Amino acid sequence: MSFFHKARSCCAGIGLAAGLICGPVAAQQDAPPPKVSIAAAYSEEITDEALMIGKGEAIDQVDIVARVSGFVEEILVADGAEVAKGDLLFRIESDNYQATLEARQADLGQAEASLELAKIELSRKSELLTRGAAPESERDIARANELSAEASVKSAKAAIRQAELELSYTEVHAPFSGRIGQTPVSVGELVGPNTPALVSLVRQTPINVRFSLSEKQLSDVLETLDTTVAELEARENSPQVYVTLPNGTQLEEPGRIVFLDNRISPTTGTIAVLAEFANSRKLILDGAFLQVRIKALEPTLTLLVPQAALQRDQRGDFVLVVNARQMVEQRYVQTGKPVGTAIVITEGLQEGEGVIVEGLQRVRPGVQVDAILTGQQEGQ
Repeated sequence: MSFFHKARSCCAGIGLAAGLICGPVAAQQDAPPPKVSIAAAYSEEITDEALMIGKGEAIDQVDIVARVSGFVEEILVADGAEVAKGDLLFRIESDNYQATLEARQADLGQAEASLELAKIELSRKSELLTRGAAPESERDIARANELSAEASVKSAKAAIRQAELELSYTEVHAPFSGRIGQTPVSVGELVGPNTPALVSLVRQTPINVRFSLSEKQLSDVLETLDTTVAELEARENSPQVYVTLPNGTQLEEPGRIVFLDNRISPTTGTIAVLAEFANSRKLILDGAFLQVRIKALEPTLTLLVPQAALQRDQRGDFVLVVNARQMVEQRYVQTGKPVGTAIVITEGLQEGEGVIVEGLQRVRPGVQVDAILTGQQEGQ
């Protein structure tokens, strides 16, 4: 093969190699910008709320104890039953107390008879003294006897009232409406003031929920309402309080603040608060732990973006913004709380700026993209 043939073959090989090397570069330069989906940052009025753990607390609850000693004759209510104020719950043996009452009534009759006799004696002695037929000392003794008889009558009447009271205690009534617990006593069992309680009774409607507010939360409420702690308890427009049950059910009925403690706890930096709920469905139980939400009185305009746009590195949270020239910018932001599928942006973005929500893995800051605006954001 001649030199020229060799040279031609060599040049052909070099050209082929150059084509193989340069081809992909040229193809890459001619590739269209990657497609990404963007969402515009938007503003929405949001009513801020604070979350904390609360506890159901009955307004009235009591352990019902026998006030007199005796054997249980009847149990007139089932365990767990709902009772109304005044309902008869237990009947304790009353024969002894009835007999005592009758004895006290007899004592009263005797005392009244003695008083009548003393009055007659006083009248007679006074008449004799007037005639000069009896000394003044006898009249004085008769008067003292009358006063003693009057005191005996009063004592007998007091004893009757005490006997009547003890007799009434043999019937145990509900002091208020509510739901009773399990009864630990049985018919025929001896009970009294020093024995365990007959049963517990808890008022279910209305009911309180106890929780705590931080110093900042309390200050925000007082400043917004332009009021004091004492006045806040009586205001009808106090912040609405909502609860979530242990099973995740959110009750629709709001509660109202009825009590705030008189000091901030030095340990926790919070103040104890009681909110009263009508509890019409009786789902809030005494002693139950609940999630409490207390809402602000007025909504505030807040900037939001989808949570899918948010990324994080060592410097903090950031989003990829597509500017007017369709170029990608990395923008660090300050975030607030999540709101549904969106998140609050407190610093770093302006309303209307587009942030990438799909295609994040295909782009980097400084590259040009083909941005497609997604549908309306949640809440718009």
